Amino acid sequence: MIKAVIIDFDDTLCLSEAACFVLENEVLRMMGATLQTHAIHKKTWGQPLHEAIKVRSPGVNAAVFIQLVEENIPRWASEGRMDHLPPDRLAVLDELMHQQGKQLYILTSRTFGEAKHLLQPNHDLATHIKAFYWREKMQFHKPDPRAFDLLLQEHNLQPAQCVYVGDSPSDAAAAKRAGLHFVASLESGIRTKADFKDYAVDMFIYHLQDLPKILQTLK
Repeated sequence: MIKAVIIDFDDTLCLSEAACFVLENEVLRMMGATLQTHAIHKKTWGQPLHEAIKVRSPGVNAAVFIQLVEENIPRWASEGRMDHLPPDRLAVLDELMHQQGKQLYILTSRTFGEAKHLLQPNHDLATHIKAFYWREKMQFHKPDPRAFDLLLQEHNLQPAQCVYVGDSPSDAAAAKRAGLHFVASLESGIRTKADFKDYAVDMFIYHLQDLPKILQTLK
């Protein structure tokens, strides 16, 4: 039986790619750096930001860029310009937790600086998940299958009891090599089933609202 549902944040729980693209270009403009194209942003989406930005805007001072992004994310979130979780997405978490009895976790490649506003006790996520795992909290990171080690150890879970829901091939690589079930979300439209051809994906979903139903069929 599936006991735990582990969910990626960006473009899985929250459709954030488009907002991140605009925010990052705003920061690049502030720095007088080369603006990225939306095509290159989508192509490198899913990579850790400190690595992706070197491709998105060659020559940019990555450390300064990251600092400015981290400073501006909370403002953008408070203005409702990014990281907004509407009621229908929170309702999915409620159904999984209260009706299906699943333990819910977030595991993301975001740094603490990129995620700290999501960790506040008054944030909606506080009452909808059991724990949040960000980059610095873990010793290993996707696509390394050991990215799940800490979560599994801390909550006494076996890989086969867990499903990871993500939107990128690196999510699939980490989950399947670790022995977890994997559900690929295609909701953002950035990727297709063909992008996951090298991995034994258990299920595909096109909307987060599909997740509770398909989990009932996953053994």
